[in-house]
Amino acid sequence: MTTTTATATDSPPTPGSPTRRRPTGDIDGFRGLAALSTVAFHVWQQYTFYDARGTHPPVTNPALDAVLSLEVIDIFFVLSAFLLTQSYARAALDGGSTRPARAFLFRRAIRILPLYVLAVVVVWATRNPTLPGEWRDLLEHLTFTHVFDQDRIFYTLGPTWSLSLEVLFYLVLVGLGPLAVRACRRLRRRGSRVALCATGCLLLFAAPLAWITVAHYALDIPHTDWVAYFGPQARFGGFAAGMGLAVALAALGDRARLPRRAALPLTALALAGLFCLSLQSDAEGFTFTYYHPIASALWVLLLFSTLHIRRRTVWNRFLSARWLTPIGLVSYSLFIWHEPVMLLLHNAGLLPQGTSGFPWALLIVLVAALVTAAASYWLIEYPAGLLVRLKDTNGHPRNFYPDAALR
Repeated sequence: MTTTTATATDSPPTPGSPTRRRPTGDIDGFRGLAALSTVAFHVWQQYTFYDARGTHPPVTNPALDAVLSLEVIDIFFVLSAFLLTQSYARAALDGGSTRPARAFLFRRAIRILPLYVLAVVVVWATRNPTLPGEWRDLLEHLTFTHVFDQDRIFYTLGPTWSLSLEVLFYLVLVGLGPLAVRACRRLRRRGSRVALCATGCLLLFAAPLAWITVAHYALDIPHTDWVAYFGPQARFGGFAAGMGLAVALAALGDRARLPRRAALPLTALALAGLFCLSLQSDAEGFTFTYYHPIASALWVLLLFSTLHIRRRTVWNRFLSARWLTPIGLVSYSLFIWHEPVMLLLHNAGLLPQGTSGFPWALLIVLVAALVTAAASYWLIEYPAGLLVRLKDTNGHPRNFYPDAALR
């Protein structure tokens, strides 16, 4: 969300048996919760002030502050990698084919580019009324390279630094996925194939851990060096964790689904761990330094205990609630527009001032951002999504008039 995408945007196939439908509602619920949490986090940031004595959040209750300040960007990375890696994991472990890279990338482009490009251009134009304006900022956002710019990483659409990593992950996946499938086809034993894929995911997860350790403890790079700690070398662990989850579920299959008595304690443990991580995440401390790798592992545990179950739990029913899944549907639009909406309201003087106004500001921004997101989804996202029909499953242009060639 921080998002959208933003950014887990593919869902498992839904046609067919009920076992295919159930995870979709849960995943939409995760998206909705993550999007709402992202909005709350950025309003919380807007009302937090800093002075020589330290950080002063807009709420004094430590538990409530931990909930509001919980950074959920890692679940977008984990969820996106999990959903998009599933087909590669199944093909690597049990055979079968995967979608060609051109088809995969075309579908990803249709999913994220129309809304993103429109939002970047609109927001940039309103903040740069005379040309050439901050042309470098516009260029970096349109090429998803702003995550590598210390000065402009949070310009225009601040949370979309994460989309830079999302796009990079797509390129890594279409490169490593087919390689993993080919390597696994040479191994006769399924256990060896599982071990190979799991080892690859562990290495991808360990590399950012090693970089963070070196950057913080050896090179003494401060946390305010955004490129050092927000770039792929530090944040790719979330995607690696999601890839590992896809491999784990493909390896276990339906026979190893969790019973309720095991799923609920694991769910509670993951949620408690995320809460404690946010509660204890003081600047420059251990949990702050390793916040995102730890959070990624906890999100994996939560997704595992939610999706790999025999029977639905109260947590699953909450995620598939009728009020929450529609928010998941428009979560990408909510991720894209909530910050511009918040800043527009703030600059217009429509948000209350001071930390005491935080609750009302949160409510106002949530309502305005949700209305904007719903309009954005139906006017931009949904129509643009229909463009995916221009190509078939192999990435070739679709022939809409097959009979015409016979005449």
